[in-house]
Amino acid sequence: MTKMIELALALATLSIAPALAHENHAHATFSAGEPGNPGKPARTIEVLLNEMDYAPARIDVRRGEQIRFVLRNVGKEDHEFLLATPKENLAHAEVMKKHPHMEHDDPNGVRLAPNKTAEILWKFTKAGTFEFSCLIPGHRDYGMVGHVTVK
Repeated sequence: MTKMIELALALATLSIAPALAHENHAHATFSAGEPGNPGKPARTIEVLLNEMDYAPARIDVRRGEQIRFVLRNVGKEDHEFLLATPKENLAHAEVMKKHPHMEHDDPNGVRLAPNKTAEILWKFTKAGTFEFSCLIPGHRDYGMVGHVTVK
């Protein structure tokens, strides 16, 4: 009977763990700002994810501005758009080397299959230079990095 109780508790923990992780993620802080508010206006910027580059690769925004990134993977393989500091993206890239099939669907990033489109709504609350990069092993090394300058 004890084994049945342990199994039931383990299954219950597994079933609520994703909800708890999502709840904690909702309160996470991001270096480049915060997820945008869909009820407020946003400037739309389309970013094409191609073979080892982004177009445009440089974006200027004002502090406090909300941007709707429309991300289109026009390449022939999966690509990512992860918005953070260079230091954060480099650290995350090291983790991706160990787990290359890790999927991203976060407020500040997404992984896209070829011919797919996604949107990220982002409010830039902090001034500085941030980057977006593809952390699939090898992609960043081949130049798949872009920059957002917040003034």
